[in-house]
Amino acid sequence: MALTREEREAFLAEPHVAALAVDGGMGRGPLTVPIWYGYEPGGDVWILTGRDSRKYGRIQAAGRFSLMVDRLEPTIRYVSVEGPVLRTDPATIEDLRRMSARYLPADKVDGSVEFAWKNHGEQVLVHLRPERWVSSDLGQV
Repeated sequence: MALTREEREAFLAEPHVAALAVDGGMGRGPLTVPIWYGYEPGGDVWILTGRDSRKYGRIQAAGRFSLMVDRLEPTIRYVSVEGPVLRTDPATIEDLRRMSARYLPADKVDGSVEFAWKNHGEQVLVHLRPERWVSSDLGQV
């Protein structure tokens, strides 16, 4: 059964690990990778990624991408969202802190942010406008 708008937006706002999919380029299947993301109901989705990563290069070339999040308990539920890239900004340490705080226990955030800021290279913040949604709650198996 498809989720209501409120249900799918609330589900997407939870801190799931998403599968990001983007056109992989000529002769290749879609590039699909796990990624952390941010979202608040009614807003845009945002991700952080390396400026020099293949993922960011493919997002720039395609101008759009998809995210899919799911869970297995208490019911099998998923939400997929696809849309255009609105803008890309240089990521700040505060962007990294906000994303890390969404996924990590509070006592792990500072160490993770410090490591990522020093070791992951220049990051960008990519904003996606949700345009197409697919969602379902398949119930308990």
